[in-house]
Amino acid sequence: MNTRFSRTVLFSSLFALFMGASSAYALDDDEAKALLKKNNCLKCHALDKKKDGPSYKEIADKQRGKPDAEAKIYKHVTTFNKVKIKDKEEDHEPLKTKDEAEIKGLVQWILSR
Repeated sequence: MNTRFSRTVLFSSLFALFMGASSAYALDDDEAKALLKKNNCLKCHALDKKKDGPSYKEIADKQRGKPDAEAKIYKHVTTFNKVKIKDKEEDHEPLKTKDEAEIKGLVQWILSR
């Protein structure tokens, strides 16, 4: 199976999955911040200012209104990725949780910034 086709199918599937997502998955600020802290996300990201990584507000602003925003963020927080930090490529660790409601809630929380 061709890689481009596989990615398209994956993104389409994730998008369809999120079309069924609702605010039932929303985390409140304390729950989201606890999950971010537990997963060491706040080492590189802040709520509203740039650190080594973009702020959650910047991520939300960039993704808001895009039909695949939830799927992109979901993929980013659940898979190993390479990211550029100060012109160096580094590993971006996925969330350590496998709880779908928690992951979807965090994605919704990020997009609400």
